[in-house]
Amino acid sequence: MTANRRTTAVLVAAAACAVSLAGCGTGADGAAGAQGAAGPREGAPKKAPQAVRLIGDGSTAYTGAQPHLPKAERLKPGQRPPQFVVFSWDGAGEDGQKLFSHFRKVAAENRATMTYFLSGVYMLPTEKRSLYQPPGRSAGSSDIGFNDIQGVAATVEQLRQAWLEGNEIGTHFNGHFCGSGGVGSWSVEQWKSEIAQAKSFVQTWKTNTGLKDAQPLPFDYEKELVGGRTPCLEGQQNFRAAARELGFRYDTSGVREQVWPERKDGLWDLSMHMVPVPGRAFETISMDYNFMVNQSGTTRGNPAMHQQWGDQMRDGLMAAFRRSYDGNRAPVIIGNHFESWNGGVYMRAVEEVVKGVCTQPEVRCVSFRQLADWLDAQDPQTVAKLRTLGVGQAPQGGWRRFLTSPAAPADPAAPEAPAGPAAPADPAALADPAAAAAPAGSVAQAPDH
Repeated sequence: MTANRRTTAVLVAAAACAVSLAGCGTGADGAAGAQGAAGPREGAPKKAPQAVRLIGDGSTAYTGAQPHLPKAERLKPGQRPPQFVVFSWDGAGEDGQKLFSHFRKVAAENRATMTYFLSGVYMLPTEKRSLYQPPGRSAGSSDIGFNDIQGVAATVEQLRQAWLEGNEIGTHFNGHFCGSGGVGSWSVEQWKSEIAQAKSFVQTWKTNTGLKDAQPLPFDYEKELVGGRTPCLEGQQNFRAAARELGFRYDTSGVREQVWPERKDGLWDLSMHMVPVPGRAFETISMDYNFMVNQSGTTRGNPAMHQQWGDQMRDGLMAAFRRSYDGNRAPVIIGNHFESWNGGVYMRAVEEVVKGVCTQPEVRCVSFRQLADWLDAQDPQTVAKLRTLGVGQAPQGGWRRFLTSPAAPADPAAPEAPAGPAAPADPAALADPAAAAAPAGSVAQAPDH
């Protein structure tokens, strides 16, 4: 997206919602089985109109429970866990590339739901930029610009339909300030201010754009927002403290090993992890930006290398998927941006991975919120035991024995353990061009863009 780029409730008829696809229905016509969330079925019978409660200026509305959400169920004793894969998008917005709408379609066609981390300033027209008061910066500042009215309207339409299809709308906050004086230096109270403003821009986009007759977003963002990813993966400690007080459920702002998640500071740590870089002696963070930096160091690298770079990212993500699927079944967390870096090869790679993994047996391509729902539904002792498995390590003797008593018979259907845990990530897996000279033994948690 370019740089030009509560409160009295009122009951109204469902005609005011008039949203496409699932409308304001409860989603009972959309299946969400063991393979993951499924979008609305084409030609499904229409539901009777449902009341809508507008919120504030009508930018958002409560329309009932979100459609097409799978029910989180506790594992039975000895049951092998599903393989979760989360595809997430930082700074999600719809611009002329129309990548938001494209990947919504890709997800629906492959039994997947995703998490879209919205940048609040993408809901704020440039002429209203002074409404944003970033911590430590002058009013109206933003390192990623703002939007225009047409861009806000296009983004609202994608957010509406994405939510109705079962996807999650998280936050990437607002001005994306990294480095000195940026989010890494913010206090808990400053993070609370940033979060409040990110919510406000979503809750008042009608007022700020003048689009009074437009359809509302079909959710209460005050309740919908349960997680996010900080800009540049910075400021995580104080962000978590603020997020916990505000009722967030997870954070995905760090980097960890490809093992089962744990709670940190009261939130599920659903951070990205290191993945192989085929043909190289190191691993990198599971994000398009990090592959790009390691390959070209620029968004416009050698065109002759584009095909190879895209294949390398695809194959690296697939290798990470296979070592979880055949090993410890730890969730695979993938981060992306709606960008055409290096000719769009990373978008092509991500799309091929979605198509290659989301329809496989026992795989669930879900949002972070859905993954947190599943983790919350489990016996804490089960999650703790899953966390004893190393990267790529299947349980010795099979899943039935591992997740029941030691005397239980081995699961004959369980995959055999690999020769051993995957090798640790090479410290050369840099995430930031500025980290190119990082000393041996260091791993940079660098900007995500």
